[in-house]
Amino acid sequence: MKVLLPTGRYWRDESKYNLGGSAFGVRLLLPMDDYQKTTRSAKYAIMTIGLTFLIFFLVELINKQRIHPFQYTLVGLALCLFYILLVSISEHLTFNNAYLFASVIVISMIALYSRTIFNQSKLTSALCITLIAVYGFVFVTLQLTDYALLLGSIGLAIIIATTMYLTRNIQWDRDGVLE
Repeated sequence: MKVLLPTGRYWRDESKYNLGGSAFGVRLLLPMDDYQKTTRSAKYAIMTIGLTFLIFFLVELINKQRIHPFQYTLVGLALCLFYILLVSISEHLTFNNAYLFASVIVISMIALYSRTIFNQSKLTSALCITLIAVYGFVFVTLQLTDYALLLGSIGLAIIIATTMYLTRNIQWDRDGVLE
């Protein structure tokens, strides 16, 4: 049996030559640079900010302790500061180091501020650990290229399920205020 090759030539005996094993190719790896990672992290900003506010809201609900809107605003400004720090530091250091420094600064600011809001070291520690988990989750997601969507959706499903579990026994009245 004759096999036609792309050059127009023929192999006389296909069984004599293993043509399937002779295929080759090139796959180029295009690594993400620091600016691409910074841009991707900014796309996760709504999720990160939303999760942080969710943490504060859950603490407010579960412990029946009101947090003033001005305090939410200050925490929101600190969260926005993270992205400014990330961009400015990553111009001088690698993205990973910039992410580490920016997250440590912002998490420390929020943890110290929440210590005065909650007046409980247990709540502040839980908040700090949760913020570290959120920023760690986003960092790992940013490092992945092929599995970022998969990890992100599984992580968000776990976060929403946990939130549903924690709020399952909260009773609301008609005005949306805790009874």
